[in-house]
Amino acid sequence: MATLVRTPAVRRAVLPAQPHRAKAGWVRDLGPNWYASVMGTAIVATAGATLPVHVPGLRAAAVVVWAFSCVLLAVLLSARALHWIHHRDRAREHLMDPAVAPFLGCAPMALLAVGGATLVVGRDWIGSGAAVAVDAVLFTAGTAAGLAVAVAVPYLMVVHHRVEHASPAWLLPVVPPMVSAALGPLLVPHLPAGGPWRESLLYTCHALFGLSLLATLLILPLVFGRLVTAGPPPLALTPTLFLVLGPLGQSATAAGKFADAAPGVLPAPYAEGFTVFAVLYGVPVTGFALLWLGLAGVLVLRARRRGMGFALSWWAFTFPVGTCVTAAEALAGHTGLGLFRWLAAGLYALLVAAWLTAAALTARGLVSGALLPGPGRVPGAPRPATARTR
Repeated sequence: MATLVRTPAVRRAVLPAQPHRAKAGWVRDLGPNWYASVMGTAIVATAGATLPVHVPGLRAAAVVVWAFSCVLLAVLLSARALHWIHHRDRAREHLMDPAVAPFLGCAPMALLAVGGATLVVGRDWIGSGAAVAVDAVLFTAGTAAGLAVAVAVPYLMVVHHRVEHASPAWLLPVVPPMVSAALGPLLVPHLPAGGPWRESLLYTCHALFGLSLLATLLILPLVFGRLVTAGPPPLALTPTLFLVLGPLGQSATAAGKFADAAPGVLPAPYAEGFTVFAVLYGVPVTGFALLWLGLAGVLVLRARRRGMGFALSWWAFTFPVGTCVTAAEALAGHTGLGLFRWLAAGLYALLVAAWLTAAALTARGLVSGALLPGPGRVPGAPRPATARTR
């Protein structure tokens, strides 16, 4: 009997499924939704550092959480770079998939959230100068990427995606400019005084506020209409209902930040107008956010009773709730009412509980391999269909 000599060419023919092991196969299915974990972690630090209720040790804990968010961001940026380098076919699939493409908005929001947390919390470790520099870089990159996503993803939705029902995830591409609007005013005091820089940044943030708000107002009726006409979303997607809280809480936060930054930067009538706007806009929007929090919470409990298991969509319980915390903190500062201080404290407790739960279950899923398929995945294996594309 002839003996088969396994030359390198023969070995490559016999083992066709190995390229994924050599080409970072573990990141092949790493989607942009993973950036939600960075957003949710960073806002735990930011909201905790500015909480208007004194909690012993909270500032130190916030610094540790901020450091963790920086590590997460660095790891994910590296992993997503490998994803684009070695698995461009899957990256293109993500762009054409209407269930995945909206989550591209998470990447710029992760940059912005970590940048803001660095300026608010990280300065305790790295100093004010370094914190300003880091935030300036991340704010610039996050704002530019957010504007690109706000145009590119709706374009793909119009031209290529075909879906039957509106999804709360549709908000993700248009929310990054609102995050920029809320965090940009933090950099205003660090710009040169006496020139147009401070005023220009503040007005730019206000324009970003309007861009995101008007886009949100176009999408929200579609999301609520879908709930009324088609019923609750699938169990695994029910947590995405919390995404509606993101633009609501972040817009109320932005209004408060405008009022904080305007005095001494804008002429008196406009500076005073921003202060009035922070309350007249922030209070009703926070009220609606609480209404939606109640509705989404009840639907999540319903889904949980029907067998909803853990998925990365659970990170929707973190960043959107965190924006409501910062909104309540802003209102507490501008009204002086204890009502908003305790609302911020209660929402922050909910945020921390949600973050601990999502972080623990994500870590367990990574260790077990349930969240990221290993390099042994068969190339070309079919994926569950979520919607049609053309």
